[in-house]
Amino acid sequence: MNKFNELLAILKSNQSFIITCHVNPDADAIGSEIAMAEILTQLGKDFKIFNTSSTPYNLKFLDPDNYITKFSTEQHAELIQNADASIFLDMNFLNRTVRIEAYFRKFEGTKICIDHHTNPENFADFAIIDASKTATGEILYDFVDEIDELEFNEKIAVPIYAAIMTDTGSFRFPKTTADTHEKIAKLLKYNLKPEEVYDSIYNQYKFSRVKLLGETLHTISLSESAKVAYMIVTQESLIRSKAIESDVDGFVNFALTSKGVEVGILFFELKDGVKISFRSKGEIPVNKLAEEFGGGGHLNASGTRLFNVSLQEIMPKVLSSADKLVSK
Repeated sequence: MNKFNELLAILKSNQSFIITCHVNPDADAIGSEIAMAEILTQLGKDFKIFNTSSTPYNLKFLDPDNYITKFSTEQHAELIQNADASIFLDMNFLNRTVRIEAYFRKFEGTKICIDHHTNPENFADFAIIDASKTATGEILYDFVDEIDELEFNEKIAVPIYAAIMTDTGSFRFPKTTADTHEKIAKLLKYNLKPEEVYDSIYNQYKFSRVKLLGETLHTISLSESAKVAYMIVTQESLIRSKAIESDVDGFVNFALTSKGVEVGILFFELKDGVKISFRSKGEIPVNKLAEEFGGGGHLNASGTRLFNVSLQEIMPKVLSSADKLVSK
């Protein structure tokens, strides 16, 4: 029995499911949740979706039925306890659920993990983790494509398209292949308008985000090697721009736009620590850099979240390590 048949058997043998994803969800996480909701609907199952973070405003169009809610101990703790199974999407460490982690640690039902990141924690009873895939949404595409009892429709096509499109950098990252485009071609048959999906995700930002981006670009600097560019978002700049944490998503990519720069880093000051995003060109493994500081991710896109540290103490250490990485 292959992995997809095993997954189908597990889904069929349970009736009630909890679906969740990582903190500060992106389009792959949200899109995968909505695609999984439609998969369970086709199988006649009951489900609830809740996340530790609110859905970013530019991704709410992916959830037209308003399935996703923000986790509340009062409303959802008992639901976790009583569910038959839980499905974790686009994450492979349970601590990525943050406020919900303690409840899932005690969860006695079946834990299912579907993800495309490296170095997973062994917390799930069943896992499909394939780092060769462009997105978790692509894994769900393959699942629907292989299982005869499931069928593609608009409710699956739009969120999976958004997942793949965003995680491939609009089809420009190295994992984008002929196979990727063949899958997208099939999705386009289901009332999917690429221009509308792109516009909703990237061209409908609030003015506060644009203001914050301007401030952040003003901080851009080069490391000693001049091969690493970095930017800084402080709590002050966040408040001054009236922006929110999810507005920072994607800023790090601007650090890679200068000629000669091979690694881009965004330092984001949190109320209780620092979030660091890494991007790279070519074969430079910034996932190794992220792992050095307790994080992880992909070869060219990774990150970490550190608690009880300041920008002043962590930045020199990260930049030093980054310069060593590009000097190898």
